[in-house]
Amino acid sequence: MIIFKDILTDDEIISDVYDLKLIDDIVYEVDCQMITIKKGADVDIGANASAEEAEETLEDGMETVNNVVYSFRLQQSQFDKKSYLTYLKGYMKAVEAKLKETSPGDVDKFKAGAQAFAKKIVAGFKDYEFFTGESMNPDGMVALLNYREDGVTPFFTIWKHGLKEEKV
Repeated sequence: MIIFKDILTDDEIISDVYDLKLIDDIVYEVDCQMITIKKGADVDIGANASAEEAEETLEDGMETVNNVVYSFRLQQSQFDKKSYLTYLKGYMKAVEAKLKETSPGDVDKFKAGAQAFAKKIVAGFKDYEFFTGESMNPDGMVALLNYREDGVTPFFTIWKHGLKEEKV
């Protein structure tokens, strides 16, 4: 398995267990889903739930969460368009500097592709939710959550060049 970590903060962002689709050789799109988890210890005492009392509501201590957010302990963040653009400008410079150290051949491709993709993000800004890595480091990557055309299927957009691979 490969874990993809933020190159700036070392936070785990995603893994190859999820279906990563490379878009324009600049970002990954990762479909995710809402799952139900039980808070605290999951203790099985051998009792069977009565079929007559079945409810469609969640049990006490149950919570519906996004599987990627939950698995990688991503933290929701808030931006208005102006503050996001300020963040993005600084983030792109930091990734570019890191690429110059680690992968100089990718710098021009990243700069051109990132600018074009950033325009798409700004055009649909109101549709995104923002998530940072577990450390909540403001210099790190902000993953973008949006929904497919069906309005139900969530997916993340993650900057390809802002990740490093770690085989586990």
